[in-house]
Amino acid sequence: MEVLENKITKFREGLAQTNLPFRDNLLKTAEETLNTLDFPTTRVERWKYTRTNKIASTNFFSRKDVVSNLELPLADAYNLVFVNGYLNTELSSKNFPAGVEITSIEKSNNEVLGSKVAIETEVFTALNTLYATDGASIRIKAKTVVDKPIQLVHIITGENTIATLRNVIVSERFSEAEIVQVFLSQNTNASFTNNVTEIHVEEGAKLIIDKLQNEDESNFHYSNESVSQENNTNFKINTITLNGGWVRNDLNIDVDGQNAETHLNGTYVLKGKQHVDNHTVVNHLKPNCHSNEMYKGVMDENSTGVFNGRILVSKDSQKIEAYQSNGNVLLSDNAAINTKPELEIYADDVKCSHGTTTGQLDEEAIYYLRARGISEKSAKALMVTAFISDVLDRMENETVIEYVHQQLNNRFGWEF
Repeated sequence: MEVLENKITKFREGLAQTNLPFRDNLLKTAEETLNTLDFPTTRVERWKYTRTNKIASTNFFSRKDVVSNLELPLADAYNLVFVNGYLNTELSSKNFPAGVEITSIEKSNNEVLGSKVAIETEVFTALNTLYATDGASIRIKAKTVVDKPIQLVHIITGENTIATLRNVIVSERFSEAEIVQVFLSQNTNASFTNNVTEIHVEEGAKLIIDKLQNEDESNFHYSNESVSQENNTNFKINTITLNGGWVRNDLNIDVDGQNAETHLNGTYVLKGKQHVDNHTVVNHLKPNCHSNEMYKGVMDENSTGVFNGRILVSKDSQKIEAYQSNGNVLLSDNAAINTKPELEIYADDVKCSHGTTTGQLDEEAIYYLRARGISEKSAKALMVTAFISDVLDRMENETVIEYVHQQLNNRFGWEF
């Protein structure tokens, strides 16, 4: 096999190969991918609106560090904390409830590690597989109902740091759990988080994931969630991007069981030169299932957003109900959104719909609020909050919702 000289070659210099318990064939496949592919360009359809050249041209370094003054969304939760991709035992909980196995993936014997993520055609997941330092292994045992949320915290620090994280979450049969996955930064600049999470929801299980991205505006962040659902499952993921300079979320869900429910919600509120790209795929492989997806974004100043949502219904997947919606508001003439909802249906007895809207705030409504003594800034803030509330109202954890509002208020200086 001919090894190509490309940007990937230089990017990999100085990175140490993973010690995680991947199967040898997976590491070999990842190596082959990185030897034959380069970072994607805008000529690649899935990356048409998101440039990777700044990541490709930066020299990143893996480093251990400590953090202080940790502010988390949940004060009462089971915590597992990683700093720059390494487990921090001092900040993590010491005990977990019966029926829950939580540990760093480096110390686990996880037979499902690597079984779900495609690495043959994706450079970022191949990099993650070959260079992951650590991550979380979470297993909810059969019929276990976890009494409070599991808070999975990833913190990045320093300049030009790379944090490469690999997580595996398994919800066994008829279990119930909520996981809050938090991405934070401290004293950082131009650093890169590469996060891949494999999620397996077994028969009858219910799993909720709140993913909160709140890293520095100079940082790069790539996340990939690969999910499989079995019969009678209920899975919900809420992706809330609060901050971050360059953010790409790839969410791939295989609904491989009957009578399954799938819920995808997301919101992104951007300013400056932020760029946030959400790509989602819901693949209905079995009949009698329901999926519902709602993403809403607000772009101000010179920020840009991308949404590409794809629903696939296989020919044997009858009685599917699948709905998708993406709404966007532009607060500036220089802000932009590229949105592309997609339906690919091979069955004939389905109810599927998709739609997208892009517009500006209603000037009459702003005038109405100002006429009642509310400043223009506060009026716009109220309307933005009302716009994204359709997404936040679909979240179930009130404390997490309060954290989201607080962070948005702090960042944008909203006052009511």
